Parts: sequence; C-alpha cells; structure tokens
Amino acid sequence: MNGSRTSNAVLLSEIVAGLAASGAASAVCVPAPYLAQCQAQLAGSALGWGAQDVSAHASGAYTGEISAAMLQDFACGYVVIGHSERRAYHGESDAQVAAKTLAALAAGITPIVCIGETLVQREAGQTDAVVAQQLGAVLAAISVADVAKLVLAYEPVWAIGTGKTATPQMAQDVHQVLRGQLAVKNAVAAAGVQILYGGSMKPENAKELMAMPDIDGGLIGGAALKAADFLAIIHAVD
Repeated sequence: MNGSRTSNAVLLSEIVAGLAASGAASAVCVPAPYLAQCQAQLAGSALGWGAQDVSAHASGAYTGEISAAMLQDFACGYVVIGHSERRAYHGESDAQVAAKTLAALAAGITPIVCIGETLVQREAGQTDAVVAQQLGAVLAAISVADVAKLVLAYEPVWAIGTGKTATPQMAQDVHQVLRGQLAVKNAVAAAGVQILYGGSMKPENAKELMAMPDIDGGLIGGAALKAADFLAIIHAVD
C-alpha cells in the first residue's frame, strides 16, 4: 500500500527508461486506484501492469471488492492472489485463493499465486506440506490446460520485510517441490511455469537466487519502490 499519482509518475517513467536494454519480462502490480494511471502511462511500453487482489465474485453485493471484469477495464495483464499479507491480515483461505485464481483465469488475466510458510512452520519441518497444501487447492480447482497459465510466487513469510532471506539452495528446494507438484497435474506445462521467489529479493542477492534452475524471477516488494533497485534486479538476469 504505497504510492501517489505524483510519485508513481516518476517511478514508472524511470523504470520504463531503464528497461530498454533488458529482455526480461517485468510488470508492476499496483493499488487499484492507480490502475488507470498505469494504463495511461505504460500502454505500448515494455512494462506490464496488474492488480494486487481480485474478488472471486463476478459482481453483486460485495462492497469494497474488485472484480476481474473491472481489472479487464484497465487492461490488467496480472493479478497477485493469496499474498501472505492477504492470508494473514484478511484470513484468506486456500479455497478462497483457488476461487480467485479461477476468476482471474476466466477473465484472461494471469494469476500470480503466492505460496509460503511461516517461521513456526519451517522450524517444525512443515514447509513442504504447507506449500503442497496451498498449491494443491489451486490445482484441484483448475483444468489441466490452465496449469500453463499460472505464475507461482514462493514467499517464505519469515523472510518478508524482515531482512532475512532464504539461501538460494533453500529457495531452490521449495521451488523444485512446487514444480514437481505442477508436473503431477500437467507434466508438459510444468517446466514452463514461472516460479518467482518473493522473500526479500534485492540487488545484492538477485543474481545468485535466479541462477537456481527452478527460480525464474522475483516477486519484489520494497525494492520495487526505488527504480534503481528494481532495475538492478531485472538486469540481474540479462
């Protein structure tokens, strides 16, 4: 929950200018009030845009909710679903995350489905079981063909906003588990699904993390609020 029309204009223009030499796919997912600004400023650029949440419902008496059709009105290419903060602060369940994923897919919007464990769960040796349950709810809801339309983001909750980061091998181990689970649903599509790392990726560790075979990119938080840092992470894969 950051930004203003003025600061957004500067940030977006700096990111777009810095993307010229990069072949990496990149996008910004912004608070809903700024989707019109992104559409106006980013149309025709190399930088995609999307939202931070979507309702599972198409319309109706759901005050404050934002439907997938509304996101379509602003040409959103992506939407973040099931972020750890949504799960923690708003009580979103695995079933709700799955329903929101279906809504995004039905609207032709790429869902960035977030998955991750807490520190208590990791220390109890439950990481694989927790992420498998979270992803499993989504895979049970979608078709075999729709596996190829997913983007996953592994965000160890204990490494978000804490300055702590999973080691590249720790992150790779979980990403490998997730890709294996995707393969059970759709072996052909699994290899091509982008699995992002979302636990305090920054310029200093981006290259090492993304060198791992199953880490395809990053879901960037605070570092994306500074164009130089965000661009440094993007160029780490060039």
